[in-house]
Amino acid sequence: MGAEGFWDDSDRAASVSAEHARANRRLEMFTALKADVGDLDGLAQMAEEDATLQGEVDEQIVSVEQRLATLEEQRLFSGRYDAGDALVSVNAGAGGTDAQDWAEMVLRMLMRWAERRGFEVELLEASEGEEAGIKSATFRASGENAYGLFGAERGVHRLVRLSPFDSAHRRQTSFAGVEVAPVVKDTGEIEINEDDLQVDTHRPSGIVVQCQNERSQSSNRATAMAMLRAKLLERKERERQEEIAREKGEAQDVNFGSQIRSYVLHPYTMVKDHRTGHEMGDVQRVLDGDLDGFVRAFLLSSASSER
Repeated sequence: MGAEGFWDDSDRAASVSAEHARANRRLEMFTALKADVGDLDGLAQMAEEDATLQGEVDEQIVSVEQRLATLEEQRLFSGRYDAGDALVSVNAGAGGTDAQDWAEMVLRMLMRWAERRGFEVELLEASEGEEAGIKSATFRASGENAYGLFGAERGVHRLVRLSPFDSAHRRQTSFAGVEVAPVVKDTGEIEINEDDLQVDTHRPSGIVVQCQNERSQSSNRATAMAMLRAKLLERKERERQEEIAREKGEAQDVNFGSQIRSYVLHPYTMVKDHRTGHEMGDVQRVLDGDLDGFVRAFLLSSASSER
């Protein structure tokens, strides 16, 4: 950053500065954690002689464990775009009105989780369902490792419940799909020919994007183009991963239709991730955005597989 001419390229300077800030934050956290762990031994010995200090020891242990878990999570982000922002799209699947209602519940869950993580959340577009819920919606999550974290939610989410839209109140299974794409600045890797565009569809890929939150059509178009570029880039990266898996002779289920998690509200309550086996009985807590356990289990499992 002190090199001559470094600040002449503002985009590169901003990128390096952001990376420098991230590295500094991690170093400061590690240094503080190391110091606190060093203090714990002496504090524990003092607590053996003075029982009133035991509460302080317990609090310090909890603090150390939480910060250690955060650092362990951060080391799992090694992908090219993991550190950046994410475009998250939720689409209603099979199940009619129930599915559209479920899609809105998934959207709310993911946005709440993003906010709990301290991300800035911006809803870019939403298409309402005929009776309830949404047909589709896309939001941007901005913050450190947003794309790396949201990658754990990519796939199909399955809900089993007594339908509030069925007069007989029968059990209904609904599906919602989640797609995640990295947010990147204009890159030469993805070139979009204007002739390949029509008002609602990028013809070669079949990808449809829309943006309705801007005041002007030109702003909407610019945002939609950025969304399209991100989705095309995500598809290119996914195809690269599939090719690597084929070369290694590995079976890899990367289809959009792959069911990753079930949320059961009847006849019992349970959320289970089918990739890792991680479970939680408090479904409402999960739907309110408590996804850290599921995401961490997936990231650890993925890291182990790669090794």
